[in-house]
Amino acid sequence: MMKAAFPGSFDPPTSGHLNIIQRAASIFDELTVVVAENKQKKYLFSAEERASMIKELVKDLKNVSVTVCDCLIVDFMQRFGIKLLVRGVRGLEDFSYEFELSMMNKALDPGIETIFMTTDPEYFVIRSSSIKELASFHGNLHGMVPPLVVKALKEKYIKD
Repeated sequence: MMKAAFPGSFDPPTSGHLNIIQRAASIFDELTVVVAENKQKKYLFSAEERASMIKELVKDLKNVSVTVCDCLIVDFMQRFGIKLLVRGVRGLEDFSYEFELSMMNKALDPGIETIFMTTDPEYFVIRSSSIKELASFHGNLHGMVPPLVVKALKEKYIKD
């Protein structure tokens, strides 16, 4: 059985994230979406909110599970017997960053492999940070994030 993990902050989950999840789910027997909880980062949504949104978005994908992780991804993967890490990349900047992470993970656990999946072209420019900025100005998020996430973002910024 081929199991893989797709970790990220998903703050918020974007259409690009969902695209990678759907494509990876069609390749692997089991895909675990791992929502990162890093105490040193400031998130717009709590880990539970991010995980809840993703669970709703992937509810029809029977081989996808969603969990929150507050440890190193290699420790998480060792605990659950996962050897394959999926990382989405949009361009060279992403690849450079993800390549360095993959080398660090490989140094921590030589048994872990990383597979890079390029995003589909329509999601090339979508960054979670840009989505949050656009949402804070009440901009049009159509196509960038699923409707469920648009609603959650509007609720976060309603007080503005």
